[in-house]
Amino acid sequence: MSNEIIVEDSIFRVGRVISVDGRSIRVSVDKAKNSSHLVYKGDLIKNVSVGSYIKIIKGFTIIIGKVEGEFTYEDKIVSTKEYSSDKEKINRSLSVSLLGFFNKKEFERGIKEMPLVDNECYLLDRQEFNQVHDFIRKTDEPLVIGTLTLEKGQTITVGIDSLFASHIGIFGNTGSGKSYTLAKLYFELFKIYKDNKKFKQKSNFFLLDFNGEYVTESDNVIIPIEYKNIYRLSTKNYDGQKYPISKETLYDHNFWAIVLEATEKTQTPFLRRAINNDFLAERIKQPDNLKELIIREFSLGIAKNDKELGLKIIVEFLSELHFSIPHSNLLEVRDNLRERVQYHNTTYQFMFVTTGGTRYYDEDMVARITDELDEIVIPQDDLNDLDVLKLQIIFQYYDEIIKGFANIEHLAPLIKRLAKNFTDIRKVIEAKEDVSTSKNFTIVSLKDVNIHMRKILPLLLCKQLYEGEKAKNDETTHLNIIIDEAHNILSRDSNRESEQWKDYRLETFEEIIKEGRKFGVFLTLASQRPSDISPTIISQLHNYFLHRLINNNDIIAVEKTISYLDKLSFEYLPILPTGTCILAGLSAQVPVVIDIGAIEKEFEPNNKTRSLIENWKD
Repeated sequence: MSNEIIVEDSIFRVGRVISVDGRSIRVSVDKAKNSSHLVYKGDLIKNVSVGSYIKIIKGFTIIIGKVEGEFTYEDKIVSTKEYSSDKEKINRSLSVSLLGFFNKKEFERGIKEMPLVDNECYLLDRQEFNQVHDFIRKTDEPLVIGTLTLEKGQTITVGIDSLFASHIGIFGNTGSGKSYTLAKLYFELFKIYKDNKKFKQKSNFFLLDFNGEYVTESDNVIIPIEYKNIYRLSTKNYDGQKYPISKETLYDHNFWAIVLEATEKTQTPFLRRAINNDFLAERIKQPDNLKELIIREFSLGIAKNDKELGLKIIVEFLSELHFSIPHSNLLEVRDNLRERVQYHNTTYQFMFVTTGGTRYYDEDMVARITDELDEIVIPQDDLNDLDVLKLQIIFQYYDEIIKGFANIEHLAPLIKRLAKNFTDIRKVIEAKEDVSTSKNFTIVSLKDVNIHMRKILPLLLCKQLYEGEKAKNDETTHLNIIIDEAHNILSRDSNRESEQWKDYRLETFEEIIKEGRKFGVFLTLASQRPSDISPTIISQLHNYFLHRLINNNDIIAVEKTISYLDKLSFEYLPILPTGTCILAGLSAQVPVVIDIGAIEKEFEPNNKTRSLIENWKD
């Protein structure tokens, strides 16, 4: 052995293994290695401490561990003459968790062999340290995301494939920097590939923005505006931007089952019947035929001579039609008929009563009602595709109720939701023949969307995107769905919706995260409340960026579902500074604490904490 190797061994040697208990190893530190730093070849080397790495030599195998704790104990020797000072009585030991091993010159995560008692332990030299933090596979391309917090100047890069062909979770309390991290990841990706032709053709990125952080005055957040589609949706009025959907999607009953929160057993099959009813669709589009449909349905209802059903036909049927046919006089006709059509409690039948009190029954009554309904005025060419669909649902409902084909108790809740949900959905979507675009990055802002639609729209849009990729089943395409403030849509605890609907919403996203990998669909989730999100979803994520988490429930939720983190990393979570996070997962060989790199100012998200003092200055 050369003198240089002997010197290196003496400088880098830490101590020896004194106990092995599963992955937990106890190392006794040499007394000469109790200082904070060592000097070697003119360089100042940081000595072993909590959070640092050591290598354990077992024959020809090099095992890597991470120091999780430090302990001291005193030698139990009666005589103190052997020590020059009391300090020398103190022994130092380390608690070490095994991470992986060196396979030739590459570091691999996992345990191949366990160390033995008395195996020697050493500090890592610079080359070995770099190898442990080299997360790039040979077939992958590097993406720079930041620097090691505890080793300034040590750049951390991850593989583009290992990161973006995976489900990503970004968690942290408000103000911890999670939105900035999300923006940084995609900023770096698009900086490399945004002008790549195949990247534009084969990859699609869809970002749901609940708080408007990714839409600014310049609209250059993450990437310049010319590379992306931006939709600022609003339920406040009809004049805002609308998200385009295809005509095929518009006539998909599953789409409307989501919009109308339909139950699976009764309401969804009803919607299928209504939307697929071509007889109704063709006649509703023509004003004269539409009027004939109204007269026919009204006459059927009155002919039943059912008092309750007849009143519903007069009031509810015509009222529903009025709100679905713009600029008609249906309310006026409804009010006239409500006065004229009455139920005779002795003869148990309907009659038509004139202003003078004359009563008409049977055919005469039908003729009089028909005359009144003939006064209906339906404007020409005023119905769009959404109006036609709504009318199909209304006519199908009353037709099935009148004929006794459906139970009113099963379908009435759906019709009650129809008016409100249709009104909202018309404000935020529009049907188009062609919805294709050359831009492969889309941002949808839900900042001005009401709370009810914030639950429905994300599910609606994400499910359509997922089903589209699933139908294509093209192994060369890639879809990444990015959801900031994901607890808004993935929360398990919500009192604003039924248990059945909440289960359906969560099951849909759980299916995407479980099965999406097969179809090239991946989720990126950012949230300040991981404890609110389904554990199934969190456990299926492949890569984690964990910012500061203070709430104990959030820390427990992360600890229960993430197997990549060591004990020390969990203890860091409540004290991480803003902009610093723990990276763990498939893209990183070992969990590392990193400072996220800066983004050029114009590409930053709009998530700055407000300064009250600055706002109060004259």
